Amino acid sequence: MKIALTSIFVDDPIKAHAFYTEVLGFQTKEYIPEAQLAVVVSPEDPGGTALMLEPRGDSFGKLYQENVYKSGLPVIVFSTENIEKVRKDLEDHGVKFRDDLAKPEWGLLNLFEDTCGNLIMLRNENQK
Repeated sequence: MKIALTSIFVDDPIKAHAFYTEVLGFQTKEYIPEAQLAVVVSPEDPGGTALMLEPRGDSFGKLYQENVYKSGLPVIVFSTENIEKVRKDLEDHGVKFRDDLAKPEWGLLNLFEDTCGNLIMLRNENQK
């Protein structure tokens, strides 16, 4: 068994799709704007786990997303082989990082905002 699809709440799936594809570089797996449906995949593993950018609505999803954000918790973790380069590239595209690159014993980490109401953790995958 493997994870085929996961989702995160976003305030606007159309805006989120633009950010996740144009800024983060993910590929579109499925996109039906009139249905508020946006699913993206990593260009490094297009057959791997897909990420649905789920409309949060005005009830549970909104409350959940706002409280997770206020708590400073990431909703998902993305990995890269060169976190310094990816951070610079993302900053060049206007992405706001919460702090400097963290270097705990388990690896390099960084937290950034996705412009859609979420915090995303970026980690260096070559860390022990």
